[in-house]
Amino acid sequence: MGDISEKSGHAAPGGAEGGRSAQLKHTGLRSGWTTGACATAAATAAYTALLTGGFPDPVTITLPRGQTPAFALAVEELGGGRAMAGVVKDAGDDPDVTHGALVRVTVRRLPPGSGVVFVAGPGVGTVTLPGLPLEVGEAAVNPVPRQMIREHLARVAEEHGGGEDVEVTVSVDHGEEIARSTWNPRLGILGGLSILGTTGVVVPYSCSAWIDSIRRGVDVARAAGLTHVAGCTGSTSEKTVVAEFGLPEIALLDMGDFAGAVLKYVRRHPVQRLTLCGGFAKLSKLAAGHLDLHSGRSQVDKGFLAELARRGGADGVLAEEIAAANTGLAALQLCQAHGVPLGDLVAQEARDQALSVLRGAPVTVDVLCIDRAGTVVGRSDVR
Repeated sequence: MGDISEKSGHAAPGGAEGGRSAQLKHTGLRSGWTTGACATAAATAAYTALLTGGFPDPVTITLPRGQTPAFALAVEELGGGRAMAGVVKDAGDDPDVTHGALVRVTVRRLPPGSGVVFVAGPGVGTVTLPGLPLEVGEAAVNPVPRQMIREHLARVAEEHGGGEDVEVTVSVDHGEEIARSTWNPRLGILGGLSILGTTGVVVPYSCSAWIDSIRRGVDVARAAGLTHVAGCTGSTSEKTVVAEFGLPEIALLDMGDFAGAVLKYVRRHPVQRLTLCGGFAKLSKLAAGHLDLHSGRSQVDKGFLAELARRGGADGVLAEEIAAANTGLAALQLCQAHGVPLGDLVAQEARDQALSVLRGAPVTVDVLCIDRAGTVVGRSDVR
């Protein structure tokens, strides 16, 4: 597998590596592919077969960060004006409930002007509640996988003379059963799994191995003489802090869900400034006092968000709506519509929680909350 991160020219003394790619290498864990990457590969193969009569196997796709993995087809079917291809998901060494799942995509032509229409097949959920990045009634194929599929279908159409008006039905064998082990039912995603992924790559997290890699990242940054490091929950937050502060790769700590691991190690091995950056919902958990941000071990507390919103000027009716919101994103959107700075309030509370864990260590902290697109929706000052 190729490198999963962008490179920086800032190297540590003695050739030591830092940043996300070094963390992954240090763990010795094998990365894998998201359901979104698998669906993109299957869609590409199916549409190619629909236009040419033959399935490319393996089928190669291009991921958002430039990697070009090849996927073997597990199933294929052509006839009746449609084509279907399937790819078995390999999550690498990540304990992902969808590892080994068969992701199928069926493509058929639509009348001109229809565009690309996504349909939830068996085992893929449908959105039934607001607060998610998809409209109610839509197939639970997230925005980045949708864009990846559209781009690859456009390339196939250009190469083989087809149109870009197609129906894309995504299915996952046994997906409804697998989804019972996820939070989809509570989020109002009914009927199966979500097709996910912002990079196409599954970064494996073994708690002990990843925490050790965080410590190594801090050590490398300190050895390089850096005074400002950033703990990021994922690749989107990494891009945000690079854009905000111009930090080199070795200043980026991929903390994932392990905010506590970053804070406790920096407490013992201080750097001058620590920025924490992540999704609003994840950082709302830190604001509420959780140091492990994994969805299986902590949840967004909408009652806590409602109380924060009251401090920011929300009236009782709005506070009740926030407490009853489907997701943290829905709570944030309610506050944005009413001019209540919930994002800033969460960032400030998360910073204060971080400072309490640091216990007076000579480290200043600031927090950035972002949405799924990487837009900053809340920030604290530096203390």
